[in-house]
This record gives sequence, structure tokens and C-alpha cells, in this order.
Amino acid sequence: MKLERKTILKALESITIAGEGKNMVESGAIANVVTFGDEVVVDLVLHTPAMHIKKRAEDDIKRTILELVSPDAKIKINSKVEVPDKPEIKGKSIPGIKNIIGIASGKGGVGKSTVTANLAVSLAKMGFSVGILDADIYGPSMPIMFDVENEKPVSVMVDGKSKMKPVESYEVKILSIGFFTAPSQAVIWRGPMASKALNQMIFDADWGELDFMLVDLPPGTGDIHLSIVQSLPITGVVIVSTPQAVALADAKKGVSMFLSEAINVPVLGIIENMAYFTPEELPENKYYIFGKEGARNLAEDLDVPFLGEVPIVQSIREAGDYGRPAAMQTGSIIETVFEEITKNVVQETVNRNQSLPATEAVKITTMAGCSAVKK
Repeated sequence: MKLERKTILKALESITIAGEGKNMVESGAIANVVTFGDEVVVDLVLHTPAMHIKKRAEDDIKRTILELVSPDAKIKINSKVEVPDKPEIKGKSIPGIKNIIGIASGKGGVGKSTVTANLAVSLAKMGFSVGILDADIYGPSMPIMFDVENEKPVSVMVDGKSKMKPVESYEVKILSIGFFTAPSQAVIWRGPMASKALNQMIFDADWGELDFMLVDLPPGTGDIHLSIVQSLPITGVVIVSTPQAVALADAKKGVSMFLSEAINVPVLGIIENMAYFTPEELPENKYYIFGKEGARNLAEDLDVPFLGEVPIVQSIREAGDYGRPAAMQTGSIIETVFEEITKNVVQETVNRNQSLPATEAVKITTMAGCSAVKK
């Protein structure tokens, strides 16, 4: 059967590339189609180097041609990536900090802070310089997780200005509102007070040179999140969720907030926490207490990377309570799990920096809500 170029182009108009909104032909992703009898060669041009988008686009092309044109077609795809030039960062950045990663969850109680702490120590073990900004103002937990509850940041002079020196534990620099309040004291602040405290910890601190600053955000999609994206050009966010439907519904809202036109912060991926339970005496068994692969399926539905899954292990909880993150347990399954997830986070950060312009800080206004800062 002789394939017709016109028929193939018509079929390819039914495919949309993730993040572009237009079909492949209209967007220019299909640069050329050449046919030779039952053979077809498709030249594909993408604007992001993300491997999952490239593979999905190639699979969609092959499937569409086989289903809509000819099941006997012999298909060859030549893929090329053309990355746009990156403009300079707009908004107020922190000198010396290369990547600012928000760790968020739509729902509380999914282990977001535990994941943040273990990502941080895993990054430090890989040789990166790391800091944590504990932005969970009303429930700061980093002082406990790093066994520095009784520590206080000291004042240092930097370029003639007094700055807070972050507390350091396990080669991770940490600032948290928990350092400035008694452990039993509730933080009863309105939004503006919390935002002011956050700004002080961000800009009045001597963070030094950092490859990664992890921002442990509170649950939900509220005022603190807006304060952070208003103050900082966030490189990207990682969403943490458990597998059950009620957590996934809120995680989906979190993804929606960051990807909204007003906020426009890239989502690096989703981590599934409490994915399954394996008893110590039955190491081959997996019990899916909260459901199976819910966050993985959500990531696929939203077309964002799935960064990995963390099992329910008693030592993770114990390690957090004792102030020594579980990823530091050399030779353990947990160390391997967090190493793999951390590698995926680093890779998605690299992909994001290569393929997308720098994130702009967001300007919050009373009349229009959120709008990107234009300078």
C-alpha cells in the first residue's frame, strides 16, 4: 500500500504535545513527512529535552499512523530538540543560590517534611551544598527532624550588615520559625506577620553558596505559598502525595496552582509517600494500605514526571523523631530509595534549567490577584 503524505499529516493533527496546547502539525513540531511506498519518515522538532515528553510524542506518532493510516506502515522518526534562549531572572533572587525547590503537598499528613529532610541529606551525601527553609510557619518540624531543637541562629556581619547564620546539621543549613519560638508555643499570626517572618529568613540570612535550597511549604494552596512565589524565583516544585484518592485530589489542586497562568512555576514531578508496607519478617511482601500507584497514575494523567515511591517503614518515622533522617542509614533500603528519588529530582532540575526560561517572582496585587513581575 502506498502511503499518502497528506493523509498522514491529517492523522497527526489529532496529537497534542504536552505543554504546547496546539496539535503537532499546527505547532510546527512536525517539520516534515516523507513517504516511500509503505515507509514513512517523520521529522519531529521538540522544544524541551525532557525524555518522557520525547518518548510520548514518538509513541503517539507511531500509534496514530498505525491506527488511522495503515497498520502495515514502516515508521521512522527523526527527533531533534531546539531549546529557546533563557532570559535573565526577573524578581529578587538570593545571590549564591543556584536552585530553589519548593516541596509542597495539597494535603497535610502525607509526609512532606519527612521527604524534604531526606532529600536534603541525600543531596548533601551526593556532594551538593544544601539548605532548607522551613516555611511551614504554623507547624515547623525541621528542628526536630535534624535534632537541633535547642539551637538558635547566631548573628554574623556580612558586608557591614547583620545577618542570621543558619543552623547546620548533617551538612545541611536550616532556618525555621521553630528556632525562634518555644517548642510548646503556638504560632498565632495573621498572614502578613507570617510573610514578614519568611522574608527575614530568606533575605536577612547568610545562606552562602548553595546548589539547592529546599523550601518546605505548608499544606494546601494558601497565603504562605503566595508569599514565597512573590518573594523568590522558584526553580520548580516537587509535589508529595500518598496513594489514596482524598490525598490525590488535593495534590492535583497543588499542581494546578503552580502551573496556573498567574503563578507559572514548573512542577518537577510527584513523589508517592507511604506507597506500600513491607513487614521486616516478610521482606518480599508488599501491602498497599492506602491504594496502589495512585500518585504514579496522577503524574501520568497530569503529564508531569513521577519521581519515585517511598514505602512505609518504621525506621523512617523513628529516624525523624530521633533527629537523624533515615536516608543516612548506610546500606539500607531507605537509603537506596531516597538516593534514586533524589537523582530523579536533580535530573528534572537539570532538564528544567536547560529547556525553560528562569522562573519570575510573582507580584501579588489586591485588584488582580497574581501577575508576573515585569521589569
